[in-house]
Amino acid sequence: MTGGSGRAVGGEVRVSDRHGERPGRPVRVEGGLTLRSKRGDIARTWWSRRFVEVLESFGMGGRLARGRAYARTGQVMSLSLSTSLVVALVTGSRPEPYRARIGVRKFDDDDWLRIEHALADRAVFAAKLLAGEMPPEIEDVFDGLGLALFPRSTRELSMDCTCPDWEVPCKHLAATCYLLAESFDTDPFEILAWRGRSRQDLLDRLRELRDPVPPADEPHEDATPRSEDDPAVFWRRPEAPAVPEPEEPLARRPDAILDQLDPLTVAGRSVTDELRPLYRRIATPWPGT
Repeated sequence: MTGGSGRAVGGEVRVSDRHGERPGRPVRVEGGLTLRSKRGDIARTWWSRRFVEVLESFGMGGRLARGRAYARTGQVMSLSLSTSLVVALVTGSRPEPYRARIGVRKFDDDDWLRIEHALADRAVFAAKLLAGEMPPEIEDVFDGLGLALFPRSTRELSMDCTCPDWEVPCKHLAATCYLLAESFDTDPFEILAWRGRSRQDLLDRLRELRDPVPPADEPHEDATPRSEDDPAVFWRRPEAPAVPEPEEPLARRPDAILDQLDPLTVAGRSVTDELRPLYRRIATPWPGT
C-alpha cells in the first residue's frame, strides 16, 4: 500500500493506510467460511477452549468479540495453516480482502525429538490422538520438557493484518482466531502441525519408537506369516530342500545300482530282487585275497 505507516506488533510489522477503512457494513461474501456455532460459545473441546482462553488472557477478550460476527457471517474467504503460520483472507468494507496472519514459534528438531520420546512412553497419547482427541495430560508433557503447547505470552505470538486498524487483534484477526479455534475442534493435530510436526510425520515417528523394526536376522515375535505375493518373500532366496540321509551308505551297497531301475517282473517274480544276491556275492572278496 502507498502512503502507509509501519508499526511493530509481536515481532511483526503492520502497515496502516492513512485513509483508514471506509465506515459501513462489510462487503457481502459468497461462499466464505462460517462457524458452525451460530450463537454462544464457539470452542467445543477443551483444547480449542484453551486456545481461546490463552488469547483472552492476553487482554484480547473484548477485541476478539468484535470479529465473532465476521466469523459467523462468512467474511473469512480462506484459511490456511502451515508450520508456525496461519494466513486468512478476510473481507471488510472494501472489495479487496485483507490478509490476516497469526504466527507462533515452531519447535525445532531437538525439541520434537524429546516430545516424541515423551509421547511414545505412554500409549494412551497416540491412541487418543488417532481417535481425534487431545489428552488433557499432554500439556503436562510439554511443561515437563520446558515447552508449552499453547503460547504463554504475547511474545510467543505474532499477529498482523493489512487493514488500517491499529488495534491488535482487529476484527479481521479476531475472526481468523475463531475460525482457527474451530479448526482445532475438528482436528487436534493442527495444533501440533502449527508447532512444526504434521499428523503423518508424528504418528510414523511414534510407531517407530513404540514398535521398533527388529534386525533382519531376528524375526519379530508377533510377525505374521507373509504370503507368496509379498515382495519381501518373492525376493528372498529360497531355502534348499533337505536331502534325507540314506539308510545305508551307497559305497557299502553293491546292489544300489538296482534301485535306479524301473521295477521288472517276469512270471510273477521281481527280476531286481533276484539279481540282488548275485550283485552282493560278486562284491564279496574271495578267501585269501
